[in-house]
Amino acid sequence: MSNSAHETLIGLVSIYSPSGHERGAVEWLVARMKSLGYDNAYMDEAGNAVGLMGHGPKQVILLGHIDTVPGEIPVRVENGRGIGQSPLLYGRGSVDAKGPLACFVDAVAQVRAVQGWQFVVIGAVEEECDSEGARYVATQYQPDFAIIGEPNHWDRVALGYKGSAWANVTVRRRQAHTASGEQTAAEAAVEIWLKIKSGVHSVNVDKQKVFDKLLLTLHGMDSGSNDFEQWARLKVGVRLPMDVSPDDWYGKLSELAEDAKVERAGFAIPAWRCEKNTQLVRAFLKGIRSQGGEPRFIYKTGTADLNIVAPVWKCPALVYGPGDSALDHTPHEYIELEEYEKSIDVLSEALRGLVKS
Repeated sequence: MSNSAHETLIGLVSIYSPSGHERGAVEWLVARMKSLGYDNAYMDEAGNAVGLMGHGPKQVILLGHIDTVPGEIPVRVENGRGIGQSPLLYGRGSVDAKGPLACFVDAVAQVRAVQGWQFVVIGAVEEECDSEGARYVATQYQPDFAIIGEPNHWDRVALGYKGSAWANVTVRRRQAHTASGEQTAAEAAVEIWLKIKSGVHSVNVDKQKVFDKLLLTLHGMDSGSNDFEQWARLKVGVRLPMDVSPDDWYGKLSELAEDAKVERAGFAIPAWRCEKNTQLVRAFLKGIRSQGGEPRFIYKTGTADLNIVAPVWKCPALVYGPGDSALDHTPHEYIELEEYEKSIDVLSEALRGLVKS
């Protein structure tokens, strides 16, 4: 591909769009899709970028997200490492997840309109926060197939993402003299954290796969006091396996936290696993092989918009996109341009195969 073939990717990455500040990138992508020949492109009521190709009754939704985490990275193309290595595009979102979204836009532009089908490309807002864009589109469509854009490399298909749940765990103690020997709120919070860790370890001990385990995080801790009381608060996050619902987890957390107060924080999302034996999966396997790849299935420890839309749409779904997810949110985020090109070819072949079968 020529440099002009990377215009969608480079243009999109060049517009810094952390969650809550996506409008400039959305407007640019809408204009880009129009210039690529989409039948229609617009910003929907939630602020998502939407592009439509074709008018058929059967529908494929390609849902990526256009927001990023904070932290602007200078956008630049550098030579790859080693002889013959692909150039690298650095920039916030190049991997997570403007690379997959740009891939969707360019692949659909290559396939063009197909009689009887409609391709809907969506650049959703707020995925890095509460997935407001995905929550909106979940209520607006009922597609026949859904492809979610996240980085998993060009030759892999993701079929599952863990759920997530956040909570604030607050301990309160009366004020006492520091020489009294009474336990402080901060000391009690540390003990409770260790009990939570031990309880999670007990749940995980017989589970071999990471996808099947509870993954616990202490995201923050703060404390304070007034004239008569002191308090300490833990911000606890967990990635949930398929067999633990958010309600199950909050019940377990309340049990482990004893006299501390447990409050839910934000949206809790159950885990989701996609069906493997589907027409959609077979189309992607064929598309990857067409480019000389050996397809692999993966199940991710993170949470994605897949978890929001798939339970509502109840159609065959999977997650696809170029890029190394180990670079998500890092200060040296980059994508290999050769991998980006391959992913467009894979997706184009997969879509052509899907609509013919």
